[in-house]
Amino acid sequence: MSWPLLFLAGLLEIAWAIGLQYSDGFSKPVPTVGTAIAMILSLILLARAIRELPIGTAYAVWTGIGAVGTALLGIVLFDEPVTAARLAFISLIVVGIAGLHSVSTVH
Repeated sequence: MSWPLLFLAGLLEIAWAIGLQYSDGFSKPVPTVGTAIAMILSLILLARAIRELPIGTAYAVWTGIGAVGTALLGIVLFDEPVTAARLAFISLIVVGIAGLHSVSTVH
């Protein structure tokens, strides 16, 4: 159960990272509240996941999911640059996440 919780925590990390952009420096109330809720829920789920997963693995996966999702949504939503190198490095993060999952003793 810890891996699904960690995955959901990572998705919520993406939500709050994107929410930061939409909150415009916390000056817009609705995106600010959504961002805060996503932050809190993400941390709660991360805390639950580390009951069974090593903190180093869980934290690396959590931030990796957040980094990949935020980078991809930055491309889609905010017209951030798309280059072969950028996509390759994002792919390396995905490989790292998959690798950490594959060597984890808790599946």
